[in-house]
Amino acid sequence: MLSDLPRQMVICLLLTILIEGLAALALGVRSRQGLAVVTLANIVTNPLLVCSVYITGYFCGNSVRMPLEYALEIAAVITEGIIYLKIPVHKKLNPFLLSLILNAVSYASGYVIALIWR
Repeated sequence: MLSDLPRQMVICLLLTILIEGLAALALGVRSRQGLAVVTLANIVTNPLLVCSVYITGYFCGNSVRMPLEYALEIAAVITEGIIYLKIPVHKKLNPFLLSLILNAVSYASGYVIALIWR
């Protein structure tokens, strides 16, 4: 239901911040500024992605939702990579590789959580 959307958005954002924050720590992001940038990058990308995917799935079904979700995930990786390029958070990893890794960990974790939650 669409009435669940605000709750879903908050849950998804908090889980994404937690998972990507822990993954960033595991990859060597240690500064408070670096972790804050990872958090803010997710605040920029996650709500739009979750809202778009949720509403599309509700009105159009999975045949439209899934391709949109993949396209928006790619857009999120690029957007966050640009943010990490402008405000470096890791000394050695390419910012786009860092973004790809963090988003892959987050996406895979979300998938597993969704399977368990059902």
